[in-house]
Amino acid sequence: MMVGTGGWGLYIPTPWGQIDLRDAEHGLFIPRDRTTLSNTPQDREGQHANRGQGIPPLDSMIPGLYDIFVFDASQPTQFMKDVSMISGRAVMPPKWALGYMQSHRTLEDDKQLVDIAETFRKKEIPVDAVIYLGTGFTPQGWNKEQPSFEYNPEVFKRDPEEVIKDLHNHNVKVVVHMVPWNRDKLPTLHGSIPPKSGESIDAGHIKNYWQQHVELVNDGIDAFWPDEGDWFNLFERVKRHQLYYQGPLSTTPNERPWSLHRNGHLGVARWGGWIWSGDPQSTWKTLEGQIAVGINHSLSLSPFWGSDIGGFFSTEELTGELYARWFQFGAFCPSFRSHGRAWWTRLPWGWGLDELGPDEGFPPDTTALGDPRIEPIAKKYTELRYRLMPYIYTLAWQARDSGMPMMRAMWLHYPDDEYARGIGDQYLWGRNMLVAPVYEKDAKFREVYLPEGQWYDWWTNEQQDGGQTVARKVDLATMPLYVRAGSIIPMDPLRQYTSQPVDGPTTLRIYPGTDGEFDLYQDDGGTLEYLEGDYSLTRLVWDNSAQTLTISQGQGNEMTKEFRIILVGTGKERTVNYSGKLVEVRFQ
Repeated sequence: MMVGTGGWGLYIPTPWGQIDLRDAEHGLFIPRDRTTLSNTPQDREGQHANRGQGIPPLDSMIPGLYDIFVFDASQPTQFMKDVSMISGRAVMPPKWALGYMQSHRTLEDDKQLVDIAETFRKKEIPVDAVIYLGTGFTPQGWNKEQPSFEYNPEVFKRDPEEVIKDLHNHNVKVVVHMVPWNRDKLPTLHGSIPPKSGESIDAGHIKNYWQQHVELVNDGIDAFWPDEGDWFNLFERVKRHQLYYQGPLSTTPNERPWSLHRNGHLGVARWGGWIWSGDPQSTWKTLEGQIAVGINHSLSLSPFWGSDIGGFFSTEELTGELYARWFQFGAFCPSFRSHGRAWWTRLPWGWGLDELGPDEGFPPDTTALGDPRIEPIAKKYTELRYRLMPYIYTLAWQARDSGMPMMRAMWLHYPDDEYARGIGDQYLWGRNMLVAPVYEKDAKFREVYLPEGQWYDWWTNEQQDGGQTVARKVDLATMPLYVRAGSIIPMDPLRQYTSQPVDGPTTLRIYPGTDGEFDLYQDDGGTLEYLEGDYSLTRLVWDNSAQTLTISQGQGNEMTKEFRIILVGTGKERTVNYSGKLVEVRFQ
């Protein structure tokens, strides 16, 4: 998938060919004849993968015939909708997958697993999932040497099912790392779950491969982290996402699956495809690069993306400062997850410790340990993430409904702004929030470009005119966030996990200055009932001249909720009980 900000898009479903954009006026697509590639390892894999999937082998295809989609992208929002219709609409993730996830590497024993979950609860740092790496990728992981579906007896001194139950009692989901059997042992992935008529149910059929996971699911494992797969061709990569969507549903019906992959292709969002950016280095330049990676991934592969907070390969550049800046960025990515070598330093409180933890090579700057500043910053941004969950969950719905990603290139909403469409180090979080991660060491200022209109500083409520670059002063605890005038930002009371019942109203923060609207999405957060229309959209419309907020019933079921409405910058607020009938809230 290639997209030009001048208003064009090009998608080539087959991976053979080159794009040449060196000419200032014209780009070239240079196809490569499939018949000349039949002896390459990649194409031999491709031929095997195609069999049984309705895709003819390469040697039976018509030479010179290619599948190419050409898009009019002059209206970027319509372009994203077109892409989602062609590739398949995204499914809703379970709400817990939008919470914070803590990854673990070299493990001591099952007591450590439970103690870390308990520490999150004692420190009141919100968390929704714990993730455990497999042995071989770390000296001592959750299972026997990868690839394996057996628990590691050096870690699990007690019955694994009891350990998982203890973790569930701390209200965390349990995710385990998996890798595929190698090519010699695993035939080409194919098929569907349940199998369709005429499918060959061999060892490569995804139903049979899924069966090896079933005992883990019955023990209480909630989700999987299918790593590697680099040697899968694109057809198998999509098929693997299908496996980890249809497989769990075959075992635990009506419970939304979730999985995190290294590999994918356009179309995996229909199988709940979440992808992280691999194993980045812990450097400032890498952090800067991850912003552009996330923006591009969201435009071209799926709306669900994240990176290893702190970077994976530790370097001497890794300090509490770099971790804090990466953490702030991660709080505004779809996947919010810490992971990396020297993994104790990826715990929110890790940089406050006086020891590094297991020696995994690639040590960070150990002189930076014992830093008391980092934990409060991590807690602050985790709490903000959880308070913004009504807004964030609605963004996940928008990804399904409109094809618009959660992380949005400035170009998507400002296609006529020549400066905005060339920016790769800031982005829009949905339509209304602008995120400018800090990626320079010892930064005192962060330059932020504000497009046309009025903008509010999230932290101070100070108003700024758009159409200019501002130098936002920053300290270590501050990542610049701005909100567009006319925005309605819903926020909930603080939770320690996404399904925790809480008292208190949902707050609607209205940023006056122009008219605005927002459709607040809500469902049960975990089942497939939303596919049958069991959800609610509450229509929120701000009339700036009349200083009036109208709350009304949108699509789906009626919703009953108490709203606390704050008119930002004025000191005015109202509280209303909404029960599905139109309500007008006046601030004049």
